[in-house]
Amino acid sequence: MSRRLKLLCGLLTAIGVAGVLYLARPITSQGDSETEPKEVPAEILYKPTAVPDRIILTWKGDVATTQAVTWRTDTTVKTPVAEIAEAEAGPWFVTKAKKFEGTTTPLETDLGPSLYHSVDFTGLTPNTLYVYRVGDGVNWSSWTHFRTASPDAEPFSFIYFGDAQNALKAHWARVIREAYSDAPDAKFMLHAGDLVNVPIRDAEWGEWNQAGGWVNGMIPSIAIPGNHEYAKEDIYGNKYPIGRRRLAPHWRPSFAFPDNGPPGQEEAVYWLDFQGLRIVCLNTNDKIAEQAAWMDEVLTDNPNKWTIVTQHAPIYSASRRRDNPQIRNAWQPVFDKHRVDLVLQGHDHSYGRTGLMGFEQENTSTGINVRNPKAGTVYVVSVSGPKMYDRNEFPFVRRAEDTQLYQVISIDGDELRYDARTATGELYDAFTIKKRDGQVNELIERVPDTPQRMRPASREG
Repeated sequence: MSRRLKLLCGLLTAIGVAGVLYLARPITSQGDSETEPKEVPAEILYKPTAVPDRIILTWKGDVATTQAVTWRTDTTVKTPVAEIAEAEAGPWFVTKAKKFEGTTTPLETDLGPSLYHSVDFTGLTPNTLYVYRVGDGVNWSSWTHFRTASPDAEPFSFIYFGDAQNALKAHWARVIREAYSDAPDAKFMLHAGDLVNVPIRDAEWGEWNQAGGWVNGMIPSIAIPGNHEYAKEDIYGNKYPIGRRRLAPHWRPSFAFPDNGPPGQEEAVYWLDFQGLRIVCLNTNDKIAEQAAWMDEVLTDNPNKWTIVTQHAPIYSASRRRDNPQIRNAWQPVFDKHRVDLVLQGHDHSYGRTGLMGFEQENTSTGINVRNPKAGTVYVVSVSGPKMYDRNEFPFVRRAEDTQLYQVISIDGDELRYDARTATGELYDAFTIKKRDGQVNELIERVPDTPQRMRPASREG
């Protein structure tokens, strides 16, 4: 090869290498819309498909012999089904799986149409590990475990969350995951309202489901609507008449709860029994007097040793410029009459926990209450999401501001143990309630020796 040809080949090789290096170089030019990160649109991120998502376990009936499940798909799914079998160590349970046909509810959202499906597994064996999946016969979820409850009063634990509401993916997800890591054997999760912020935005329900993920499909949920589950307008922006807010259209398709509440409050007000505990779920948004009468009947015929009520707006508010005298005057005398042990609440975006409290209609700002020898209930207000309010001056036993919490509650015979933990798992508040025959409960404080997490001074505004 001539010297000139060699030089030409060398030049071409250098140019080629340089070209490759040029194409491979980082692009750092400012304002280049072709290369800057772009947010994935909600209509893509939360688009349903034929593959089941948003799978949530709940109950509609007896907790020992039934289990309900709901899930979402796109509108192509015409034959929703679920399969269930007793769980085994190997894979051959699939040959014994029983098929249940599902029911479907169409839901039009701001991101487009979807279908929500539901199956109520019945005829189950108490205290038994089951494995189930949902789908359309071709597109299936994974096989997932759950255990039925015992029909008897046996020891158990559950997790309680105050308002999640805001920044669900960014800030609430870590709380529910920390809670599950702390109490993986919890029998259910209780949500005291305001699961989301704007209930007609499908993306917020997508974030709530994404945060819980597969845990929602393994541990049943008990939930009540908060004020943020009530919409002021429809998905097209049409305002409802003043004072005529409506329960968000997502609520009933998303959950399968008992239909044993007052007429017109189906799946928003209900009760269920779990291993010696009666749980009464109330709705502080509507028909307060009707719920008081209904609750009186439900608690009059109550064979359980323990009674817990959950409601959204609290009996004793924990934040400034908040009070709910209508709810307190209607419901707290019923709590006292039936010796409700514990009331779990949300709404106020701070933490406050009382001692044993009885009802006094006129004197609530000071915390001085009638000590009814036959009554005494502990009231808790908590928050699990990042939205925080200023505290008020009500004399709670334990307070917190700017603190995300979850609570693990355990019942064993005559003893109820309550542990409130921060988002990082630190024990923040604790007490034990002991039953005493013919007497008011004994409250044993177990507050940790750590400072209360409060601002130096509450902010104005």
